[in-house]
Amino acid sequence: MIQTVPQRMTLEEFLDWYPDGYGRYELWNGVVIEMQPTGTHEQVVGFLGVKLGVEIDRLALPYIIPRQAVVKPIDTDRSGYNPDLIVLDQLALNEEPLWKKRSTITQGKSVRLVIEVVSTNWRDDYGHKFIDYEALQISEYWIVDYLGLGGRRYIGSPKQPALSVYQLIDGEYQVQQFCDGDRIISAAFPALTLTAAQVFAASR
Repeated sequence: MIQTVPQRMTLEEFLDWYPDGYGRYELWNGVVIEMQPTGTHEQVVGFLGVKLGVEIDRLALPYIIPRQAVVKPIDTDRSGYNPDLIVLDQLALNEEPLWKKRSTITQGKSVRLVIEVVSTNWRDDYGHKFIDYEALQISEYWIVDYLGLGGRRYIGSPKQPALSVYQLIDGEYQVQQFCDGDRIISAAFPALTLTAAQVFAASR
């Protein structure tokens, strides 16, 4: 990730500045960060988007996967995350004050699933974003560590590719980890027949 704008911004200023259709950016404590994903990272994101989109269509679920959406953490007007993939409850969007004009989510109940695919900034996915998504009470959060980059306290030792599914239980995330041929268990998509190995293979 590369800093692109030196002055600190509010989220509103960031959304005004955002160059629609050009690049992916996040706001971290007032600083604009340009996201520069690798090709393999995008292969994994694209694969998941297709698989979940098919599942949404097959079951006629009232969900959408927007091309881009900003998630605003609570208790700050100087940060906004742009998840790798986010599944929204279309029915809940009517109660989102910033959705129609800003494609911005402020309430965790609007999100059925948020996914971050790990790159060299793995500390953000396992740290800041984990904390903020949990505080927003987003019901399900996947961290897809297809290269096994995360710290050993998160993915074990020896390191290996891992897909961590965090479910919100009594207001806190509880994790279940999937590797190799494990079938991914998801509350948002309970009928999903997808293994961790299939997800990781999309990077090759």
